[in-house]
Amino acid sequence: VLVEWRDGSTDWVALKDLKDTNPIELAEYAVANKIAEEPAFKWWVSFCLQKRNRIISKAKSKYWRTTHKYGIKIPKTAEEALRLDRINGNDYWEQSIKKEMSKVRVAYRPHEEHTPEEVRQGKALEMTGYQEITCHLVFDIKMDFTRKARFVANGSTTETPTSITYSSVVSRDSVRLAFLIAALNDLDIMSCDIGNAYLNAPCREKIWFKAGIECGEHKGKVMIITRALYGLKSSGAAWRAMFAESLRKMGWQDTRVDADVYRRRGVKPSGENYYELLLVYVDDCMVVSHDPGRTMKAIGEIYELKDDKYGPPEAYLGAVVEKFTLPDGKQAWSMRANKYCKAAVETVKGLLAEDGRELKSGKRTHKGPLPPGYKPELDITPELDADKVQRYQQLIGILRWAIELGRVDILTETALMSQYSANPREGHLEALYLIFHFLSKNPMKRLVFDPKVPECDENAFNLNADWTEFYGDVSEEDPPDMPEPLGNPVHINVFIDADHAGNVVTRRSHSGIFIFVNNAMIKAFSKKQNTVESSTYGSEMVTMRISRDFIVEMRIKLKMFGCPIAGAANVYCDNRGVVTNTSVPESTLSKKHNSINYHVIREAVAAGIMRVAKENTLTNLADALTKLLPYSKKHQLMQGVLWDR
Repeated sequence: VLVEWRDGSTDWVALKDLKDTNPIELAEYAVANKIAEEPAFKWWVSFCLQKRNRIISKAKSKYWRTTHKYGIKIPKTAEEALRLDRINGNDYWEQSIKKEMSKVRVAYRPHEEHTPEEVRQGKALEMTGYQEITCHLVFDIKMDFTRKARFVANGSTTETPTSITYSSVVSRDSVRLAFLIAALNDLDIMSCDIGNAYLNAPCREKIWFKAGIECGEHKGKVMIITRALYGLKSSGAAWRAMFAESLRKMGWQDTRVDADVYRRRGVKPSGENYYELLLVYVDDCMVVSHDPGRTMKAIGEIYELKDDKYGPPEAYLGAVVEKFTLPDGKQAWSMRANKYCKAAVETVKGLLAEDGRELKSGKRTHKGPLPPGYKPELDITPELDADKVQRYQQLIGILRWAIELGRVDILTETALMSQYSANPREGHLEALYLIFHFLSKNPMKRLVFDPKVPECDENAFNLNADWTEFYGDVSEEDPPDMPEPLGNPVHINVFIDADHAGNVVTRRSHSGIFIFVNNAMIKAFSKKQNTVESSTYGSEMVTMRISRDFIVEMRIKLKMFGCPIAGAANVYCDNRGVVTNTSVPESTLSKKHNSINYHVIREAVAAGIMRVAKENTLTNLADALTKLLPYSKKHQLMQGVLWDR
């Protein structure tokens, strides 16, 4: 097929390649040129276009279906908003538009010399290279019935290089570590929200739009976007780069291992040296310091803080954040997702109400999220239609975010059900409803970042092992530019387990890993293994190798945060053969196909990165992340991870 590129050049491209890279354009071309019935096209054109129409209809219906909120009609355009004001005899929507446009008008400037038609016709030479887009207002109603408007660009229509669009956010592991480090070193935490953050950064793209009624006297004119307007692909990256530069001028240095965590050497009133930490999630900032208010004031002098306030964090991406009093009387930061879970349950109840149903437990006799003997791979109920597949994926997303906020007690169930997101069945959807029913009955679980050092039986480890003969004088490699460790040291403890051949169809095993720093759970992992292992030993060895990678990552992160680490990470495994092979230097490997994992783990032990001990199966916390357990046993294991109050 002869293809014309955007720069005007042409090339002959193989049909099979275009079917992979541009299926929609090729199908539309076949229909427009009346060749869709030709053998090369007939078998796939109709399917391709049906899929396109299905995706478009879903994207549109989700937005247009929301016509009311709290009993109040939501407009879709500025004209409709003003018309609703006239009908209702008030100016609520008009005032929300004026408030938004007064803030966002710094993001564009008028181009008086030419009309939109002249620019489109190429008569404005100074506008060469500029792309035209559309902008519009998005309307919403807050819980206090305040009307809200947001002016956004339709950035999906622009051609933007990936190099100027990538923007990261702080990882959840880093946030949990920050709460732990604060309690460990007796530091305070404050957070703030920067108002209209994107509009502070310059626009990285050449963009213009035709002004609408919301732009007032400039209606109908050419408007050139000069700031990082919400909706543009490059806006997030532009803001992130600008804010990072501001932090560097204030003496902060990014930790590199997490580009959205910054550190700065500080001194406590007692004269003790330590590292302040600053974490960034788009426009939300959190500072860990003995005097975080000083940094908040400095940020407020450069950028406008939302509501002009800052203080101790109260929420984090849907979770409630607060201090928690431990049994010994000390306080630690904690995170609970009960509000998010209640909102999620209400969402599911609303979806079921559309089907004329209620969220019920059915005939279940178990107390946990799913029955212990449930095998989703054996489900033979009918496959879901397109609408229900979308609902299934939506519910999986809701559950996964609850897990990120601390609800690791449903991690195993969600991991199992996530495997069927591409082609779920009716029985799989019913299983998700059971998980939400469990959340409705058990909304309160608290993740506490306890700085207490857990007890450790040194006799459980091989303290006299000499690995020199096998791996030489190997040692742990420190990251470049690693800062001097300051503050109280931390201890890493890891629990691992695997459910060998747990999937009765594919015979894949399932790995489970808990990583604790001191007494705080920082990372939980539950995932089907990529290979089939012929023995329990092999599946446990694969899990051990995965945990080794997580440990290396965690140690590097802690080192770049400037946090001292007390010795090797303690890894607890309930498989005697794996423990022997990874703690006794002279032990030999009987399963030769596991040799790579065997040597990777042993070398990490030799380097002092980790050490391995035998854990009783009944007390191995990671057992709860590998399979569906009776609720009594799972609840007992989870008491070492989550609090019920």
